[in-house]
Amino acid sequence: MENAVATLSDYELERGKPMPSLLHARAQSNLVALLYQQSNYVCLSELSLSFNDWDSVPDIAIYQQNEVDFSRDETKLTKLPLCAIEILSASQTLDSLVDKAQKYFENGVKSCWIVIPRLKNIHVFESPTAYEIYREHQTLIDKRLGIEFPLSQIFK
Repeated sequence: MENAVATLSDYELERGKPMPSLLHARAQSNLVALLYQQSNYVCLSELSLSFNDWDSVPDIAIYQQNEVDFSRDETKLTKLPLCAIEILSASQTLDSLVDKAQKYFENGVKSCWIVIPRLKNIHVFESPTAYEIYREHQTLIDKRLGIEFPLSQIFK
């Protein structure tokens, strides 16, 4: 019996990540908007990162506020974010995102979130093995970054 080979879309081949869905896009948009309103951080979506011979494109990268030089642009940032947020897509596995979170920590991030839109929850990791799960009716607290907001504002 031959093994079935998954066909990747142009999007997935170009970006090296699964194609986002409606729930993914909604959660990502709501998170970026809420984080801008309720924190002093800069939240950048779909930013190409490259550090220590590892490339990644987190759904959202959280950085300290800083001035931007609009006279030049960068296609791959080598500055590590404070937090990387990954949103589970329909074609991804949770294991793949947990592995990715571990790589972020190996490279020095302070916090990593894994968002699971269908279950309306967010796992907030403060290390590869220490995390809290916040559900739709709860208030998310990221102690490392001092971020706090009700999840009901994300999954609406």
